[in-house]
Amino acid sequence: MRNLKIIEVKSELGAGTRGASMGIDAIKIAALDFGSRYFKQYKSVEVPHENHLLLESAGNQHAKRISGVLTMLERVSEEVSRTIKSEEFPIVLAGDHSTAAGTIAGIKIAHPKLKLGVIWIDAHADLHTPYTTPSGNVHGMPIAISLAEDNIESKVNKPDQETINYWYQLKNVGGISPKVTPKDIVFINVRDTEKQEDYLMKKFGIKNFTTTEIRRKGVEKVAIEALSLIDHCDIIYVSFDVDCMDASISKGTGTPVPNGITEKEAGNLVARLMQSNKVCCFEMVEINPTLDKENLMAENAFEILLRATNQLIND
Repeated sequence: MRNLKIIEVKSELGAGTRGASMGIDAIKIAALDFGSRYFKQYKSVEVPHENHLLLESAGNQHAKRISGVLTMLERVSEEVSRTIKSEEFPIVLAGDHSTAAGTIAGIKIAHPKLKLGVIWIDAHADLHTPYTTPSGNVHGMPIAISLAEDNIESKVNKPDQETINYWYQLKNVGGISPKVTPKDIVFINVRDTEKQEDYLMKKFGIKNFTTTEIRRKGVEKVAIEALSLIDHCDIIYVSFDVDCMDASISKGTGTPVPNGITEKEAGNLVARLMQSNKVCCFEMVEINPTLDKENLMAENAFEILLRATNQLIND
């Protein structure tokens, strides 16, 4: 039985739509509605946020609020590394996906000599950089940050020097850069990408299990194959963005995308992945109750979270 610790990251600086910082509280409300004592059952800590910056100018055009995002990555990395060093299993519940780069940094700080694999369950590849981003939202950049990848070959923007300096700091949080290599990453259900991201996925040969492939092979086989692709890694981080689920289900998120998986498929997938003893951290992100109806997204997310947790404690 693993000693679990919930890390709450109520930050939404990296998102383009407001409201994801309230996602953790929405999950807590869902737990209450289900009569669950989940959030009383496990130790938890809340990472201080910088959401007051949302009331100020977004600043850097090609990496909005990047100074605040850097602060959050540093705080999250410190909390995640401290949790792992205390021999606790971090379950990270976060607002927008940008802070996942901090989670990855924290794992590497705790295990600098171990090879880290990443299973990224998301509608988006999050491989943009300030040089390629169409939106300037940093929640589209955490994988590029972790790879220390600029993708200059696909450059369409000219970020200013301040942005470039902050970007360098993002890539070097924890003093380790890169944190992962392309062959250490597996995408599941990524289906909304720009050509700059497609370029990197093709260049590096990053595997993406599509919805069609998941339906053809079944969740169990996809989970097994995903784990086998990064079996060369010592430890594995699983990141779950709720927009991996179909837009008909994931209305309560900032960037819903059609042709996703069902909540049942998502729950089965996560539960199967959690069976691997190499999994050292699980993260769930991007629940936005301001876009939801009757808290359905948070309820679905909580049920998936329960599946993940039950697998861990019964391991």
